[in-house]
Amino acid sequence: MARRWQVIDEQKRPFHTKIGLVLRDNQSLSANCMDSQSSSRAFPFELKDVFHFAEQQDQIPWEPYKKGVDIFRLYGDGITGPTAALVRYREHGEVPMHEHRGYEHILILSGSQRDETGIFKAGTLVINPPGTRHKVHSDAGCVVLAIYEKPVEFVEDP
Repeated sequence: MARRWQVIDEQKRPFHTKIGLVLRDNQSLSANCMDSQSSSRAFPFELKDVFHFAEQQDQIPWEPYKKGVDIFRLYGDGITGPTAALVRYREHGEVPMHEHRGYEHILILSGSQRDETGIFKAGTLVINPPGTRHKVHSDAGCVVLAIYEKPVEFVEDP
């Protein structure tokens, strides 16, 4: 069962842009340090106006990832350690069933996606703890920021 919180500012007021936070299962979050990784990308990397990303997504050099899904890696290779990436789901794009070997944080920047636990719209942060599994689908398309500490393991043919 997912727990949900509404993010509020220091004065206990909801932010003007509503942001949902979803923490799956009954696991607590712990601070884990990421190993430093070399990357050919220049840092600091800056993505401006992140909640209006839909208008600028065609400026990103996307690479094919899964059926109907493209990826742009900010750091990491998605195979050996921590990774951050922008992931674009086209209409009816899908990432097959996979298991998380470490924490995964997904921030929906535009559109919406769904899995077995629900539908997540723009402005929602979804945290998947290690050991959780899901298949992700977007009916109309979406763009997400995915940050994960360990690569996922696909449990069905991509």
